[in-house]
Amino acid sequence: MLASTDSELDHGPRTEKSATMRMCAVSREVRPIDELIRFVLSPQGDIVPDLKRKLPGRGMWITASRQVVAEAVRRHQFSKAFKRDLRTPQTLPADIETLLVRSVTEALGIAAKAGQVVAGFGKVESALREGTVEVLIHASDGAADGIRKLDMLARQNAGNHGARPPIPVITALKSIELDLALTRSNVIHAALLAGPASRSFLSRSQMLVRYRMADDDKTAEKHGQDF
Repeated sequence: MLASTDSELDHGPRTEKSATMRMCAVSREVRPIDELIRFVLSPQGDIVPDLKRKLPGRGMWITASRQVVAEAVRRHQFSKAFKRDLRTPQTLPADIETLLVRSVTEALGIAAKAGQVVAGFGKVESALREGTVEVLIHASDGAADGIRKLDMLARQNAGNHGARPPIPVITALKSIELDLALTRSNVIHAALLAGPASRSFLSRSQMLVRYRMADDDKTAEKHGQDF
């Protein structure tokens, strides 16, 4: 079902459950909801990013892009949509990125508690050779040599298994963020094994990278490659 474009606000998270498309209040383009961020107002009148699309009240949708959110702030789009004089913080684009990073690290922590994560070069290398890796993770500030070796092994692994798609490679988190998620120090390489927690981590990681880079839509075209 295509969401109506005659209003910049939806009618709440529990209405039009089958809608998979929404209109961006800035670009006026109708996009899949996975490529958008929903915003609602708190009882105090603060703008709240509804990353899980579950918060009550009417919601405004904006393309999941730091540049587009910044444009919405500059153009006072939130006040226009909610028809209220709102004080939109200039830090909103950066605040959303912080929330998205937290969402990714939380998903990684949940996967680790479920026994679906291995960390350390040696353990990741072994998992790749065994063919059990669903997602490969490198710290964005990790050494290039180790990253190159594991990436090569991942590509060889996909080739050895015929029709298996390439292993997604996540480079969206810094080492300190991986440390916090996995409650250990100096994490540079990790891998997620099969399971629902792994799928949740991958989905959230894609949202974070899309938010950082989606202005030219290149991120959305990189499925199965680096994130």
